[in-house]
Amino acid sequence: MGGPMTTDPAVGLTAIVPAAGIGSRMGADCPKQYLQLAGRTILEHSLGVLLAHPAIARVIVALAPQDGWFDSLPIAADPRILRVEGGAERAYSVLNALRVADADWVLVHDAARPCLTHADLDALIAAALGGDGAILGSRVRDTMKRTDAAGNIVATVEREQLWHALTPQMFPAARLRRALEEGLALGATITDEASAMERAGFSVRMVEGRADNIKVTRPEDLALAGLFLSQQA
Repeated sequence: MGGPMTTDPAVGLTAIVPAAGIGSRMGADCPKQYLQLAGRTILEHSLGVLLAHPAIARVIVALAPQDGWFDSLPIAADPRILRVEGGAERAYSVLNALRVADADWVLVHDAARPCLTHADLDALIAAALGGDGAILGSRVRDTMKRTDAAGNIVATVEREQLWHALTPQMFPAARLRRALEEGLALGATITDEASAMERAGFSVRMVEGRADNIKVTRPEDLALAGLFLSQQA
């Protein structure tokens, strides 16, 4: 699928943040990325850590067409932020951003993952530049079970070499765009950017990241993210 790509990250990476989801599991009056966390919205935390990293020159945010919250955020005025229209699914939002990304490499980060650290970003960038790309992950620590449709346990899954996939996920922009376009055209299930790259035959490296890089999905995650942020500070 082509050899490893190299570039100097100091020239400026582009980060993509798909933020068009509604986060229905939170049961809130607004999309979860706009919930307040330690004095700012979750999205502001997620964008802020990217913009503060010296290797990231621009952030492209994919927003829902009916988004009525982003413009009111102070961070929306940052000239390094570019907005694009998001899609009905994450893959379409990322693809829309890739079509305007003038960069060799891109990082894709979840809008509702506010606890990312620069140390993890450094490790990801270093690993990705040596091959076809890389993602952050955390090792599975609990015993894993598989159930049937009725909820009955049918197997215990060996947890060795199992990982929770995190973000950011970093790939060559052109290769990721092609992998997403081909996968969507064939109706493939694309759960994250790595799954599209894996399907296209690329070798994606796993980089162990901090377990506190959580995604806020349910109400109880909000308090946990607040605790992690206070500990990091």
